[in-house]
Amino acid sequence: MHGIGRRYWTLTALIVVAAAAILLWMGRVPICECGTVKLWHGVVMSAENSQHLSDWYTFSHVIHGFGFYGLAWVIGRRYPLGWRLAAAVVLESGWEVLENTDLIINRYREATIALDYYGDSVVNSVSDIGAMILGFVLASRLPIWLIVTMTVVMELGVLLAIRDNLTLNILMLLYPLEAVRQWQAGT
Repeated sequence: MHGIGRRYWTLTALIVVAAAAILLWMGRVPICECGTVKLWHGVVMSAENSQHLSDWYTFSHVIHGFGFYGLAWVIGRRYPLGWRLAAAVVLESGWEVLENTDLIINRYREATIALDYYGDSVVNSVSDIGAMILGFVLASRLPIWLIVTMTVVMELGVLLAIRDNLTLNILMLLYPLEAVRQWQAGT
């Protein structure tokens, strides 16, 4: 696929499998404790958020892929595209592991409206990595103006739908603002 050979896809798959194994070793649930795997779960304030194949935060992971492609292009464009993809998958997998530690889970609970957040299921984390890969591949094939437009549309769409998005997620993790938290909670 577009400059990414079989060996890089194999390497990428091995990285994803390693991330899933680490998450299982950490005690993450393989699938939603509800016992089902849904293609989409759109209710943010529920125990099933971040437990299924996709949710509102999937869009953020596509945007991660856009960003990782841009970063890899800036600092490593002399390397093969497949190598840059594998590096992006290492970064995304590392985030998925870190995101599911008590440190980050507790930070989400303290600093954001995600009071009942208890981490992702392994299937959700693997799907998030897949969404990042999709974003990376799209960014490698589409014109930059379209990637920027897609980013803005996804950020605004998710913001309007759930009062959250990647930008607010980063802000609230790094520098929580009470006014933003109250707006997100609808108060």
